[in-house]
Amino acid sequence: MLSRSRFLSRAFSRSLSAFQKGNCPLGRRSLPGISLCQGPGYPDSRKIVINSNSDFSVRFFRTTAVCKDDVITVKTPAFAESVTEGDVRWEKAAPAKAKPVEAPAAAAPKAEPAASTVPPPPAASIPTQMPPVPSPSQPLTSKPVSAVKPTAAPPVAEPGAGTGLRSEHREKMNRMRQRIAQRLKEAQNTCAMLTTFNEIDMSNIQEMRARHKDAFLKKHNLKLGFMSAFVKASAFALQEQPVVNAVIDDTTKEVVYRDYIDISVAVATPRGLVVPVIRNVETMNYADIERTIGELGEKARKNELAIEDMDGGTFTISNGGVFGSLFGTPIINPPQSAILGMHAIFDRPVVVGGKVEVRPMMYVALTYDHRLIDGREAVTFLRKIKAAVEDPRVLLLDL
Repeated sequence: MLSRSRFLSRAFSRSLSAFQKGNCPLGRRSLPGISLCQGPGYPDSRKIVINSNSDFSVRFFRTTAVCKDDVITVKTPAFAESVTEGDVRWEKAAPAKAKPVEAPAAAAPKAEPAASTVPPPPAASIPTQMPPVPSPSQPLTSKPVSAVKPTAAPPVAEPGAGTGLRSEHREKMNRMRQRIAQRLKEAQNTCAMLTTFNEIDMSNIQEMRARHKDAFLKKHNLKLGFMSAFVKASAFALQEQPVVNAVIDDTTKEVVYRDYIDISVAVATPRGLVVPVIRNVETMNYADIERTIGELGEKARKNELAIEDMDGGTFTISNGGVFGSLFGTPIINPPQSAILGMHAIFDRPVVVGGKVEVRPMMYVALTYDHRLIDGREAVTFLRKIKAAVEDPRVLLLDL
């Protein structure tokens, strides 16, 4: 019996020491012959039962050291964002004794006996519980302190206040838009694009159009525009600089020179940008070009363009001036090597013969593949277009 008591004493000492050092998972393990359970009186007490014959309770105080994974979560009211840590303590005030209420002089002559024991409504007892914690599912309000007015009434929601909510929706890209995006990205990833600029004085071409547009309309039943002049000037310049009309074959690593000139004209449609091709422009005059442009534009607006109408092309002209564009850098239409960008016509002061005059001017841009076309050929090509548009007699005289 003596040896068993010593064994129990040493086991109890080791258990109590483990509790104090925080190395015991609070009753999750037990010594042989000793079981631990939580006592009914105190939350931190443990009842030790020895052979189910005798038991005694041990109460201890837990320190700030965490007993392994035993963590107690305390729900507190919402704090400000600047508060990152702090101490929490519970205070319980003694219940206030009710004081007898003396009836005023103007009160009823008969006072009820129980009136002295009823506390007045304003003198409520001091709260002994913590305020309720807001639910995590409910979003916390972030109202600034300056906007809080103690005497102001809560704002009343106006009818129809939620009608201005922002929303978004998705639409699947059509096949034409997907193909356009794919080809433009291929051009950026493949070509070494460089853009050169110049400006064209549109005075002569405007004067020629104003003088002959009625006769042109009467004979050909077509309106004379500026696009035919730029298409014919581009064909003239392409014949002078055939490298701009060529293309690189990346498969065979060869330069392909085309002896024909097929110019693609960019046309904006509700479904996207299409580029129908005008074939053999070098053999056409102004009337043929205007007629072909009108036919292709009508087919594009009616969505009647076939694949054959847009296949091929050795050079492209994009006219952003119809939308009021002043300046821009067009992207090459593969597998071509250059593209001409037209822009809007604006009156600007320019120097003509040593004098400052106001002239209708247009900026033009030529984007080209620098892998094939050098700067000399590109600038010379753009200056040839400038000369043919400013003075159409250059085309007639082949200058």
